[in-house]
Amino acid sequence: MLTLFFTAEEVTDYEAARRADTGRYARFFHGMLERGVFLPPSQFEAMFVSLAHTEADVDFTVEAARQALKELTAAEGN
Repeated sequence: MLTLFFTAEEVTDYEAARRADTGRYARFFHGMLERGVFLPPSQFEAMFVSLAHTEADVDFTVEAARQALKELTAAEGN
C-alpha cells in the first residue's frame, strides 16, 4: 500500500498531506490514466501492489509514470 504526494516536505501527518499539491497530483493522475494505468483519483487514497501484478505490470507502470512525470514537468516549465 502506498500513495504519492507532490510536496517538498516530508509527509508525516495529515496537515503535511493537506499542504501537498493536489492539482499536480490530478494532472499526474490523468497522465497515468491516458497511459492505461488506473490510480486512485485522490492522493488521499492508497495504491496497492499485489502478487497478482507481474513484473511486466510493474515495468509498464514505471514507464508510464516516467512519461507522465516528464510531460508534467515540461508543461509546468520545470
